[in-house]
Amino acid sequence: MLEGERKSLDEESVVVAKPLTNRHLRVVGSFLAAAAILTTWWILSGRPEKIEAAPPLAVSSSAPASTPPQAEVVVDVVGKVKDPGIVTLPPGSRVIDAIKAAGGIEGKADTTALNMARVLSDGEQILVGIEPVGSAGASADGAPGVGGAKVNLNSATEEQLDELPGVGPVTAGAIIAWRGEHGRFSRIEELMEVKGIGPATMAELEPLVMI
Repeated sequence: MLEGERKSLDEESVVVAKPLTNRHLRVVGSFLAAAAILTTWWILSGRPEKIEAAPPLAVSSSAPASTPPQAEVVVDVVGKVKDPGIVTLPPGSRVIDAIKAAGGIEGKADTTALNMARVLSDGEQILVGIEPVGSAGASADGAPGVGGAKVNLNSATEEQLDELPGVGPVTAGAIIAWRGEHGRFSRIEELMEVKGIGPATMAELEPLVMI
């Protein structure tokens, strides 16, 4: 009787493994998928955030404003040229350029007194092969000649004006500036309109200059 009871208890304690059904497999698969998602989220959430680089600053391609071009030079070419008169030339032009613009020298003109390389001043007069009226000793381009020759106010350079008594570099520049603003002197008395020239200076210059 005792042996039979022990045998019955041993049989009850044995667990019989049952085969897995499709329902069991679906539950296990869902659990594994959820675990994989959680694992992936945990790994990614622990990574440092990627910092986007700032876009490069745009470089302006606009060129600096250009300086206004210098005004043209207008001079009066008279004397022994093929087409005497007013000619307009680019800034920085020289006496030779003015003569060429007037058609070139006509005939046999004496141009030894002309400085062909001199840079032109706006509003001046170029005398080709002739002498200024009333100034037999003056050079053809208005430079002071020998023997007290007069200086042509409308064609003399700043250096030539600087040689006059009572006229320094500043006053010579003022004369050139006045000439550029008004075109040319029509009367010697207009020198009084130039800054730096008073009655005393005018009295010294009057017998030494011409227009």
